[in-house]
Amino acid sequence: MRIVLNVEYAGESFEGWQTQPHGRTVQDSLENALRCIADTPVPTVCAGRTDTGVHATAQVVHFDAPVERPISAWVRGVNSHLPEAVSVRWAQPVADDFHARFSATARHYRYILFNGPVRPALLHARAGWFHRPLDAQRMAEAATAILGEHDFSAFRAAGCQAHSPVRRMRHARVARSGDFVVFDFCADAFLHHMIRNLVGALVYIGKGAQPVSWMAELLAGRDRTRAAPTFSAAGLYLCGVEYPDQWSLPGQGRIICTPQLALPVSCPEPESRSAD
Repeated sequence: MRIVLNVEYAGESFEGWQTQPHGRTVQDSLENALRCIADTPVPTVCAGRTDTGVHATAQVVHFDAPVERPISAWVRGVNSHLPEAVSVRWAQPVADDFHARFSATARHYRYILFNGPVRPALLHARAGWFHRPLDAQRMAEAATAILGEHDFSAFRAAGCQAHSPVRRMRHARVARSGDFVVFDFCADAFLHHMIRNLVGALVYIGKGAQPVSWMAELLAGRDRTRAAPTFSAAGLYLCGVEYPDQWSLPGQGRIICTPQLALPVSCPEPESRSAD
């Protein structure tokens, strides 16, 4: 039986999602816990392979259960074997042709940036930080340039293994909430470091180092070396994955934000998936 999980984790406790020989990843922790319940190795597949330090409020994972267990065993049972920084939120059986990565039609990410003169100790590893005042309106205007389908070569990591740099950005918003600047992005998929590189470029515009038009210029130039440095992973959250309605997943279409920061900024409504 194929099972789909919704997984939440604090990324500073792990060296990314993908399994590594040293075992300090989210996937390693989850598969170790699943093995305790199944009494045999259980390989997993996720919707989005997050980097070291990146958090998730709504990672989606599937696996093929090698044994029959109550659905509660894949939640409470697995959680009893997981470190405190990762938790399975729900589990549900799905048809064998469901795939956490390839069945997804969109991913939602949120970047939370604390914009104040002194770094915030209580938000260490949970929010990015920039000390100089940022103009959120300038950044919001610049972000409109990346909407639609584009070659995002200027915003991909040098080691990115994606076959194509072309992605379709459905939503890009920048909004201020007190001392926080919140960046929301939704696309069919993302390149390696793409969001952190986008945030880095927007911060350059927000601090006045570059004009609003710079975002469009970078996009057209397709040259990573001309863009801003990659921004910190600390404030980045995978907060939603969209799937066609046929899968009837819990909370489908609802974007799970970052409640621990209690930011009064609403998440974007997901687009209709019927056209996909």
